Amino acid sequence: MTPTIDFDAIDRSRVPGLLRRMPKAELHVHIEGTLEPELIFRLAERNRVALTYPSVEALRAAYDFDDLQSFLDVYYAGASVLLKEQDFFDLAWAYLERAARDRVVHAEIFFDPQTHTDRGVPIEVVIDGLAHACQRAHAEFGLSAKLILCFLRHLDEDAAIATLEAALPHRRHFIGVGLDSSERGHPPEKFARVFARARDEGLHLVAHAGEEGPPSYIRSALDVLKVERIDHGVRCLEDPQLVTRLAAERVPLTVCPLSNVKLRVFHDLSRHCLPALLDAGLVATVNSDDPAYFGGYLNDNLVQTFEALPQLGARQAWQLAANSFEASFVTEDQRRQWGAALDDCFAAEVGA
Repeated sequence: MTPTIDFDAIDRSRVPGLLRRMPKAELHVHIEGTLEPELIFRLAERNRVALTYPSVEALRAAYDFDDLQSFLDVYYAGASVLLKEQDFFDLAWAYLERAARDRVVHAEIFFDPQTHTDRGVPIEVVIDGLAHACQRAHAEFGLSAKLILCFLRHLDEDAAIATLEAALPHRRHFIGVGLDSSERGHPPEKFARVFARARDEGLHLVAHAGEEGPPSYIRSALDVLKVERIDHGVRCLEDPQLVTRLAAERVPLTVCPLSNVKLRVFHDLSRHCLPALLDAGLVATVNSDDPAYFGGYLNDNLVQTFEALPQLGARQAWQLAANSFEASFVTEDQRRQWGAALDDCFAAEVGA
């Protein structure tokens, strides 16, 4: 429910500051995609890993992608430096420190165990390092952080099933499963069995769909995988009946504007469909995806998107933050607490 805040009384020049200060949740961030070049080089030195790039600057210059696959090639190369539990802790801790500064009060963080287990890194090393960072962030910052295990869709379902079975002894450390990596040619139904298995275990279910893949992938994710949330989903607008369904069923979309531009889903931010998603009554949220590679963390995504789209103002800023809480896998009591803090943040701006 929209609060009794006079959004029109908030001057648009104050919106960037509001976007930075408002409490918010981040629901679509790949922890491996927060691996900054500087940390890659520090971990490579610590673990004696030889890199093909001679310097931090050369590696950053390689972040010039033509499409999702060209991004993934660099992404997997960077992940090669992650070998020990401390490496995974350091990776997650760097993101969580940044998230706390950006007023993220809750983060649901994707991780790709197959990226690491295929290199011989034990799955418990990955999970324990990430979980330790999440626990410390809650203790030190009050930041709620949960893990979602993702399956790599360019690999086969048997590999995904094996990954889930290996992870289940560590079930206490993650709240759900997702589906990521190359979307083209890998429809959601390819993973029907492993999602059914995860559902039987009481795990939350999400999946990437409708970024590079067509709207039919969104339908498959909902109908076959039974997901609760769609990651990306921007191509839903090509199917008006699907939009109506998403709005009626309150299915959240975790939209990543800077990622969409970097991967050529949209030519630039001024052409992004976020306003249309909100106008359609969808539970759209803004997230950073792979911020080290795509040029911005959550607040960067928000501020740059609002700068590029003048039709977005204080009302839409509030709505996006409220949507992020509605879409989170948390209790209703927790949503109410964060919602009240959000309302207070905006009410303080009226007439300021």
